[in-house]
Amino acid sequence: MTQPRNAVGVGHARVEGRLKVTGRAGYAADQNVEGMLHAVIVDATVGRGRITGIDTTRAQAQPGVVAVISHLNATRLTYRENPDSNHPPGERLQALQDDRVRFFGQPVAVAVAATLQQAQHAASLVTVTYDAEQPALGLDEGTPNAAQNYARGDTADALAAADVRMTMAYAPARTHHNPMEPHATVAQWDGDRITVWDKTQWINATQAELASVFDIPRSQVRVVNPYVGGAFGSALRPWPHVIIAALAARMTRRPVKLVLTRRQMYFGTGYRPAYDYRITLGADRRGRLTAMEHTIRAETSSYEDFREAVTAAGESLYSMPNVRIDYRSVALDVNTPIWKRGPGPATAAFAIEVALDELAHRVGVDPVDLRLRNEPEKDEGSGLPFSTRRLRECLSTGAREIGWQRRARRPGTRRDGDWLIGLGMAAGNYHTVSAPAQARVRLNADGTAFVETASSDMGPGTYTSMTQVAADALGLTLETVQMRLGDSLYPPTPPHGGSMTMASIGTAVLNGGDTVRRQAIDLAVNDRNSPLYGAAPDKVVVRDGRLTVRDQPARAETYRRLLARNDRDHLEAVGSYTPNDAGQRFSMSAYAATFAEVAVDATLGLIRIRKLVGVYDAGRIVNPRLAESQAIGGMVGGIGAALLEHTVTDDRDGRIVNANLADYLVPVNADIPELKAVYLNGEDPHMVSLGVKGLGEVVHVGVAPAIANAVFNATGRRVRSLPITVEALQ
Repeated sequence: MTQPRNAVGVGHARVEGRLKVTGRAGYAADQNVEGMLHAVIVDATVGRGRITGIDTTRAQAQPGVVAVISHLNATRLTYRENPDSNHPPGERLQALQDDRVRFFGQPVAVAVAATLQQAQHAASLVTVTYDAEQPALGLDEGTPNAAQNYARGDTADALAAADVRMTMAYAPARTHHNPMEPHATVAQWDGDRITVWDKTQWINATQAELASVFDIPRSQVRVVNPYVGGAFGSALRPWPHVIIAALAARMTRRPVKLVLTRRQMYFGTGYRPAYDYRITLGADRRGRLTAMEHTIRAETSSYEDFREAVTAAGESLYSMPNVRIDYRSVALDVNTPIWKRGPGPATAAFAIEVALDELAHRVGVDPVDLRLRNEPEKDEGSGLPFSTRRLRECLSTGAREIGWQRRARRPGTRRDGDWLIGLGMAAGNYHTVSAPAQARVRLNADGTAFVETASSDMGPGTYTSMTQVAADALGLTLETVQMRLGDSLYPPTPPHGGSMTMASIGTAVLNGGDTVRRQAIDLAVNDRNSPLYGAAPDKVVVRDGRLTVRDQPARAETYRRLLARNDRDHLEAVGSYTPNDAGQRFSMSAYAATFAEVAVDATLGLIRIRKLVGVYDAGRIVNPRLAESQAIGGMVGGIGAALLEHTVTDDRDGRIVNANLADYLVPVNADIPELKAVYLNGEDPHMVSLGVKGLGEVVHVGVAPAIANAVFNATGRRVRSLPITVEALQ
């Protein structure tokens, strides 16, 4: 008999919300340990070269300074190959281990002192000299790495024979994550055991990296991180400051806190890389695609080869018989990029969706109709059937919600006073993924329960949504279930990113809760003193902690009475999830259609968003309130990418000139118009029993191109680079 679901699908408020708004949720930088020192990193002031000297005399003479550590005196670390730390292929940056400078802002020393102010002052007094070289900073200056290729059909012949052939180049800028919470690490050694409080999206990766670098067993590394104040992908791997904090703590034999400044976060953590994305497409005169060629170049560092899933949309989002993709990273003298919300598909969507808008304008076809004409029957990249694909419904729903019939067929002709008005749209998808996960579920004798799992919660509502899943599985109310996250002592989980958390960890929580509930049912039906004695286990359901034989409400008792009578202080199970073979049998993705209405000042070129609508095929929605919040965040991030965000680099030395929130622009409340999110009702039954697809990434994919296409509809000016600035419209 199916266990009732009373919590999943309901828009419950965040269970940890009060802790956060009252300041009682402790983040990494909030941790204070007795005897703790403070560390401040000294950054390289050249973009490439070698350190020729480090003078720490003045710094070490300052009151409160305990140590100044550099490659000249640092303990030697092991840095063995460690795929579990989630770093890209290549040679990891070895913190304070040699004299090489690979990028501007690289840590070259660290000052450790009794107070933060003393450490800051000491760091400012460290003098570093260099043998500087000219860094390679532009995509046309670096060394291309090996190509990642994809091909089907004969693209060259198809393009030559096409009725319509178009070639365009797109240039989305480098952007940074800029979460509210800074990256921070507190490290404390106890002999050869270490505990770190670290901002991370993957507890187990930080644990693995520390164990590898300090050559100790993982069991001797504890990583704690119950709350993350936003990350967007920036904390998916351990960065050098994590190792530096642990190194400083080991060398000083005192706990050490290291918090990156906002400026240091632009050098000390990753970013979404800049791209040169060129498309040549061929189509018939009705807009049916016959071929598309993608030539993609993207930034990476000189020491690691970072890549993301930027080719997937080109392989399978639309139907066409001929495709060729050449994707290369370009090694530059910069720090390594990292995944940022919607990694890969968000960048690809800008190029592909603007290209399709250009094609629609060229052949005189409505942009929505053009996409419908190119809907595939199966995934033409893999040859697999779709598990579910409801992009048509997303498109039709979004068009209705935005009032697509108001769109001017001829760009630049619709006005509202001094404002030019435009409508634009874009589609997008994000692959559905999952990974092995575990969760410990314990039912206590008092009828309450707790769930422990190592996953983080960077803001999407993991505490709440997992509590909902556990409550339904156990037959309890939300108030009686406590979710415990963010500790490597808890069962292991995959990264908290890539829209895999609910599919992976949620399924492990469901499995653990189901197992414990069945343990209780088995205990009851085999207990001669229970009202449920002799009942068929599959006829027993649990609601609000009360076990009842279905259709026999008098045969019931509570968890509390059952465990007390059997002298059990708890029931416990470790739930687990292992992906099935659905990924080999189906093409699985979440889908989005984003529609934008913009107004552009006809004289000044100022762009204002008037309305955004996003429609999503994301499977079962566990918590509609949290899902709407995710969509709003994804749209706001898309507005930033489209109109504001751009990491500006000084070509002389690699210095980021706008490494602060005064000069690096992000959306504020005044930039945000009416936002509407619509989730199609349904589920994907193939991958996980919860029926979810993942939604944190797909809600961002397609926002920037929808805005870019709306700007074209308003002005008749096609902008192929991001962000779209006033200057680009002059």
